Amino acid sequence: MSLTIRTVLADEWEKARELRLAALLDPVAHLAFLETHEDAVARPDDFWQGRTFAASESGEGRVRQFVAEAPDGRWLGTVTVLVERPSDEVRFGEPAKVDQTHLVGVYVRPEARGGGVVDALFRAAVEWSWTVAGIRRVRLYVHEENARAAAFYRRFGFAPSGERVPVPGGTGAYEIEYELLPPAVSRHGA
Repeated sequence: MSLTIRTVLADEWEKARELRLAALLDPVAHLAFLETHEDAVARPDDFWQGRTFAASESGEGRVRQFVAEAPDGRWLGTVTVLVERPSDEVRFGEPAKVDQTHLVGVYVRPEARGGGVVDALFRAAVEWSWTVAGIRRVRLYVHEENARAAAFYRRFGFAPSGERVPVPGGTGAYEIEYELLPPAVSRHGA
């Protein structure tokens, strides 16, 4: 399948909203997302406009949303990268101990799964992460019951960091933190 992996454009908020709403209807959405479809569909257009603008190259550079676009222009998947610094307000999980990025909002439409879409999205997100000044690791959280996602993250090179946080809402479940450290740099000038 021919795909284009790119950053969202500031004016693509309607496509961004449609893909997010589709993600929140997925059968495993309760394990993958902290937001419900009902809450998201109730958000006003200006919320989606602001969110998409912030995640585009027109934003401040603290968020990037990558999409996998089919030749016909349909978005098949997405991942969002949050830049986190120790001085930042915590969005989710433990406060950043180092400058890092945090991958969130991972979703691939069912008909596009198994075709390398998520791999391409993750490559773009991780490669972009290493271009951000000072970034020392990439992290993400996965629900302890989301074995399919955890297997992909491990295959991609992420490893459990040893940290975990309770899932909001007092369910007794946990989100497990995974991390990816920068590629090793050769000390032999290669």
